[in-house]
Amino acid sequence: MDQLKHAGKRKTSFFVTMKAVFWSFFGVRKKSDHEAAQLNPVHVLIAGVLGALIFIATLVVIVKLVVAK
Repeated sequence: MDQLKHAGKRKTSFFVTMKAVFWSFFGVRKKSDHEAAQLNPVHVLIAGVLGALIFIATLVVIVKLVVAK
């Protein structure tokens, strides 16, 4: 329960969280980034959903372009 209280007080910006989630889609991340990261779980959830939506939208656009030809 203590971890949830401290999660909202973490200082990591949303951009840093987006960057971490982006690299996690590829499965790579620097060890120093992993050790120094204090990611907010809410930011991670939002960034993951946004990343998945962007990925799906990109695939849909690519498929429509290929099928249209």
